Amino acid sequence: MEYSKEKLSEEKVFKDPVHRYIHVRDRVIWDLIGTREFQRLRRIRQLGTTFLTFHGAEHSRFNHSLGVYEIIRRIIDDVFKGRKDWNDEERLLSLCAALLHDLGHGPFSHSFEKVFDLDHEHFTREIILGDTEVNGILKRVAPDFPKKVAEVIGKTYQDKLVVSLISSQIDADRMDYLQRDAYFTGVSYGHFDMERLLRVMRPRVDQVVIKSSGMHAVEDYIMSRYQMYWQVYFHPVTRSAEVILTKILHRAKELYAKGYSFKLEPLHFHSLFEGNVSTKDYIKMDEHIMMYYFQLWQEEEDTILKDLCSRFVNRRLFKYVEFHPSQVGMNMLMELTTLFKKAGIDPVYYLVVDHSSDLPYDFYRPGEEEERLPIYLLMNNGEIKELSRESEIVDAITGKRRTDHKLYFPEDFLRDETSKRNIKRQIRKLLGID
Repeated sequence: MEYSKEKLSEEKVFKDPVHRYIHVRDRVIWDLIGTREFQRLRRIRQLGTTFLTFHGAEHSRFNHSLGVYEIIRRIIDDVFKGRKDWNDEERLLSLCAALLHDLGHGPFSHSFEKVFDLDHEHFTREIILGDTEVNGILKRVAPDFPKKVAEVIGKTYQDKLVVSLISSQIDADRMDYLQRDAYFTGVSYGHFDMERLLRVMRPRVDQVVIKSSGMHAVEDYIMSRYQMYWQVYFHPVTRSAEVILTKILHRAKELYAKGYSFKLEPLHFHSLFEGNVSTKDYIKMDEHIMMYYFQLWQEEEDTILKDLCSRFVNRRLFKYVEFHPSQVGMNMLMELTTLFKKAGIDPVYYLVVDHSSDLPYDFYRPGEEEERLPIYLLMNNGEIKELSRESEIVDAITGKRRTDHKLYFPEDFLRDETSKRNIKRQIRKLLGID
């Protein structure tokens, strides 16, 4: 039998806390799950440093990738099958792209990427198109199949309907991570009626549309996303852990550049520090390896690296105050920077402004750089209308970006009055923590 159409002799199922069961009948999907590159996702948490705030948030990119695959499978097999605007020849491509969409994520994804100037989407393409087990399986489907999968994930594939299933303002990726992250963090914000949403989805030439009778389910979904971002993803304690993680990586990179002699040579970081990381090196990196080094670096001679690693491993995080990046705020930051130096506390590593920003829903406006595909409603008369034109709730938040700034610092250093007592008191007064 042709490999692309081959089915397993018996359906495989993964028990899942969000979708109950994840069903696999396609041989290609089962083989992809078994590759070393996909199994690596078990060792990368979905929510990075969030486990230090919500102790249940230990779930992985592996869990999430399976969940996105399952949602796409249900949409295609249960809702779209037989509808005139859906081309069933795109079924396997859609399933593979859904399964592999996060393949290139690194450990503690976003901090890791920022410090080493990396792009997980680039590495997703490299893994799919390079000399990997994943590529070997995709090539068995067809010589150009890996390229097609990479194009869907990269949003350049010719069939925009397929792309929108995985990447849009109402896609399978978001539908899975909102529910999964809510479940594992123990919050109620991320829940919405996915069953209803799936039933009212309809394929169109360029993207999925929603029957107008399902508008309230879409409103619920968008508000769930809004709440999850501000209550979970941008939680200030999680951001504190991320600030420390980022500073650890910056410090280790700086020390390496200066020729510092580590007690154990950080071999796994060499190509990252040197800026020439290969796909092979990248695949070897996971959170277990990073945590191993953080444990070791608690014993280093460098006091900053030692302290930061101890803080991260043992959850002694920075405190924070609200920060307003106005002229007054920037003047205060300059004064604090000077006082930190006088107190013998390096402000580069111990005085950090961090900001969070989110746009819950928007639509494309001609002339803007980034195109945002709007969510469209299918009206009873067959007309298509953009969501915010019909929903007062969505209209109220459309295009409204919310940004939050905080200033992070080690309060324990500032409370220690064995030295520089007067300077530290000045700092505490400026921060409003005295």
